[in-house]
Amino acid sequence: MPLLSFLLYIFVTSFTPGPNNIMAMLFANKYGLRKTTKFCLGVGAGFLVVMLLCSYFNVLLQNSIPKIEFFMTVLGAIYMVYLAIKIILSKDDDKNNDENRNNSFFMGMLLQFINPKGILYGITAIATFILPYHSSNFSLIMYSLFLAFVGFVSTFCWSLFGSVFQKFLSKYKSQFNIVMALLLMYSAVSILIK
Repeated sequence: MPLLSFLLYIFVTSFTPGPNNIMAMLFANKYGLRKTTKFCLGVGAGFLVVMLLCSYFNVLLQNSIPKIEFFMTVLGAIYMVYLAIKIILSKDDDKNNDENRNNSFFMGMLLQFINPKGILYGITAIATFILPYHSSNFSLIMYSLFLAFVGFVSTFCWSLFGSVFQKFLSKYKSQFNIVMALLLMYSAVSILIK
């Protein structure tokens, strides 16, 4: 497994802005870290379920159609390049439309099942980096736990640094996005030339 590429992909996709991170940051700004922790725990729990589903979906695809691995790898790399382009071109969104009832464990968990970034992240990470090297149930469960833990940590970090991180991103947004996009492109290229 190209470990550096795997970790870069996990870091970039987990810590760049997405529904989980933006909502956690906004909730922490509005309600405080303590009240936002339950949302972050819900994100982690939902993310674990989604990662397990992605793992076994990928195993099903790989076992059903063994020749799909190459296409899944290419598709994963294309998706990473697409994400990099989206990161570079991203604009500020209207972020003032949340309510206190959305800051709960259940809403954090439910968000994972309608979060395309998270689902595609799981499918891509597992198909591209994990399944070509590890396919036992134990490995899939452990990697799913790891991916869910990283998802929880990234969400918690965004909530922990809520207003500070928001100020930093607004000041250095384009530089931050360029660095993240370049790291993502590196990951995409390295999986294609493995």
